[in-house]
Amino acid sequence: QVQLVESGGGLVQAGGSLRLSCAASGHTFSTYVMAWFRQAPGKEREFVALTGRMGISTYATDSMKGRFTISRDIARNTLYLQMNSLKPEDTAVYYCAAGAGGVAFGEYDYWGQGTQVTVSS
Repeated sequence: QVQLVESGGGLVQAGGSLRLSCAASGHTFSTYVMAWFRQAPGKEREFVALTGRMGISTYATDSMKGRFTISRDIARNTLYLQMNSLKPEDTAVYYCAAGAGGVAFGEYDYWGQGTQVTVSS
């Protein structure tokens, strides 16, 4: 079992930055692929980024790759998502997830409760 708790969301103007955190407890944090997903109102949950067991990161789009950075601190059992140059279309509830990996939300077994990110224009 893994428990995940996100924090760091909020309201920011376009062009601003936020750093999301996901504190993990329970089973060994380093054994899972960790990912961020997001869900905007009326839309399906979509993959944002993942970091594998060896620290290799994958991003959903080139735009996210240039603006977002996913990282994990194994000593602190915490996953991060640094988001820069935020756009109104980044507005969504952001979820962290732990599992076997991949870009589909069905491939992850554990989820946090989500943290709201709102970007104003």
